[in-house]
Amino acid sequence: MKSAWNDAEAKKLGNDLLKLRVYTSRLLGQDPDLVLHGGGNTSVKIVEKNIFGEDEEILYVKGSGWDLATIEEPGFAPVKIEPLKKLAQLDELSDMEMVRNCRMAMTNPSAPNPSVEAILHGLIPYVFVDHTHADAVVVITNTPDGEERIKEIYGDRIMIIPYVMPGFILAKKIREMTEGLDWDSIDGMILLNHGVFTFHDDPKIAYEKMIDIVTKAEEYLEEQGAKELAGEERGELDLMTFTKLRKANSKVWGSPILARLDDAGPTVAYSNLPDVEEISNIGNLAPEHVIRIKRTPVVLGKDHEADIAAFVEDYKAYFHEFNRGETLLNPAPCWAVWPGIGTVSFGPNVKTIRITEDVSQHTTKAIVQAETLSSYKPLSKADFFDMEYWSLEQAKLKKAGSAKEMQGKIAIVSGSMTGIGKACVERLVANGAVVAALDINPGITDRFPQAEVLGIECDVTDPAQLASAIEKTVTSFGGIDMLVLNAGIFPKSAKIADMDDTLWRKSMEVNVNSHQKLLQLAIPYLEQGFDPAVVIIASKNVLAPGPGASAYSVAKAGLTQLGRVAALELGDKNIRVNMIHPNAVYDTAIWTDEVLNARAKHYGLTVEEYKTNNVLHVEVTSKDVADLAVSMLGKTFAKITGAQVPIDGGNERII
Repeated sequence: MKSAWNDAEAKKLGNDLLKLRVYTSRLLGQDPDLVLHGGGNTSVKIVEKNIFGEDEEILYVKGSGWDLATIEEPGFAPVKIEPLKKLAQLDELSDMEMVRNCRMAMTNPSAPNPSVEAILHGLIPYVFVDHTHADAVVVITNTPDGEERIKEIYGDRIMIIPYVMPGFILAKKIREMTEGLDWDSIDGMILLNHGVFTFHDDPKIAYEKMIDIVTKAEEYLEEQGAKELAGEERGELDLMTFTKLRKANSKVWGSPILARLDDAGPTVAYSNLPDVEEISNIGNLAPEHVIRIKRTPVVLGKDHEADIAAFVEDYKAYFHEFNRGETLLNPAPCWAVWPGIGTVSFGPNVKTIRITEDVSQHTTKAIVQAETLSSYKPLSKADFFDMEYWSLEQAKLKKAGSAKEMQGKIAIVSGSMTGIGKACVERLVANGAVVAALDINPGITDRFPQAEVLGIECDVTDPAQLASAIEKTVTSFGGIDMLVLNAGIFPKSAKIADMDDTLWRKSMEVNVNSHQKLLQLAIPYLEQGFDPAVVIIASKNVLAPGPGASAYSVAKAGLTQLGRVAALELGDKNIRVNMIHPNAVYDTAIWTDEVLNARAKHYGLTVEEYKTNNVLHVEVTSKDVADLAVSMLGKTFAKITGAQVPIDGGNERII
């Protein structure tokens, strides 16, 4: 582990202690081997004048909900230190009382709740305090002789703290252990099975003490041969089995969830270990991880549904063994070990499955390293339960908001780079869905900044590319629930007598055949989906064609007929198929300013008059079409299939 401190960058911050605190916090947070997804906490002590002109020592400590990797100044909660020191002297203090009293001691009531370690940070008599859950250190402590190994590595310069629950209990324990201590005699504290504290009045020294302590642990692991597993190739993945796994676990969650496959070489190697079931069911690397991924994964065998059911029963037994009046959390597994394939992360949204994947990767690596040292021995079941069902975590359940309508659902949208397709992607994401956005334009891969969108470069007329897009969608998200058939071209106007064969075939290939193939490939996955639905973007030309547009009009009519037949065939599979007939949607790629001006002039209208030349005198936009498409995919059209709905502001020919 290398120090990332940059003297030039730090110099720019001058003597602003809070800015320096932000700087070093980010240095710690950017390394996942130190902290993961909101883990760890940091603080700085600053003397400020209160409203009466009196000097007060204020602890700026990381606030709840902030991540060290991205924290900013508002992410630190300002707390008066004197009340914190008095709280530390109490014999007992409940979690809720601790939170309430820490908030009462804040100088800014709009700041976030202080870290649960605020009292402990206040006790440590240095300006800068850093706390991480460094993997290498925790791995060593998660062995039967971990404490002896820590003494061997660090000698007397590190104080060893036995594991106790974070918060007041930990603060009280350290207060008792440090009474009369010469703090300059130690470089830091290692909390067994938990993490590391370093401290100093100089932010660089406090930070680099952390780097030095963790580096020594990493070097020790390397000397002992405790390295990451060499990569192995994944076995053959059955996509349908994967999507059925997602469905089986969704049923336990009580709502659609996502499933993401991790088939990286070391992960596959872990899944292939002969004792993988035994070592995977011992427990997590660090106590706070239990909140993210539970204590253990489900290890899959031949019958995944039965495996999940068995996991649920085991989890309920674990809950009832230690329950003291807590509310049972969701008993479904958060991740799975799939021998020969890798691991699978489950969750209601992309953020959750990515966190789960990160934490599970660190867990599997740690288990292998600890097994190399001697054997893996994390916290007891009771300790994990206390953390998982901590009153502060239980309180968060009561504050959880309601999920968006399409949370956990998976869509594919073809022709997503611009216009209606792009708008459909954005509206689906806004409603909680994840989307595989297909387009022939290579720019699709980074077209959307949202993590919920998987941009896939795909020529929809190529069956092999369509099959690959399906595979990427399923392995990234777990299945398919919704399909928007939108990709299309508008051929150059040509009368039938003058029609070029190539133009005709191209229109049929893109506007009809590609949709038939994508629908065909998607149907088996839609059958395993949740409230599965298909929306076809057809055209006003189906109902009111114009001269010179036969290649387009016939193709869109064929696409509509495909949708009608699909509605009949797929109804008994509970798959809904509905069609939209847009007209005069001018914010798409084919309608340039030049074309709009020319068409408006042809009819003797202004551009604005031309755009609103319909019964309602309104402009129809891509967003309007997308809103209708998302409504068709959602609850509004839950009992409608085979419908054809125009969205055109009212077209006299169609009416």
